[in-house]
Amino acid sequence: MVHYGYTILYIADPDKTRQFYNGLLGLPIKAEHGSYTEFDTGSTILAFNTKEDVRSMIPYEIPDKTAQQSIELGFVTEDVAHVYEQIKNAGHQTVLPPTEKPWGQTVAYVLDPDGHLIELCSPIG
Repeated sequence: MVHYGYTILYIADPDKTRQFYNGLLGLPIKAEHGSYTEFDTGSTILAFNTKEDVRSMIPYEIPDKTAQQSIELGFVTEDVAHVYEQIKNAGHQTVLPPTEKPWGQTVAYVLDPDGHLIELCSPIG
């Protein structure tokens, strides 16, 4: 089973983003790791990160222009490899095969039919 887990929007300035969403809107900060920030929004997570940080983690060139694709959608599943293979076998472009991260999570990246970056990931904790 797959369910929608979170949205990560790419940004230029983490401090300005934190100030807007936490300082102005009052969203509690759930986690911070370098330029990455998660906000508690209830049943899903709204997260932000810089394009530079994402480029350093996965082999996919995130475009600089905001008019182009600039979003990552994360989907949580117990079987990342199976879902990844289903998407690959259906002919969709893949970016990164299932990979275990240092924090224990398995992640893979694919592109949807419109070129949006999709993360498939195992639950954390």
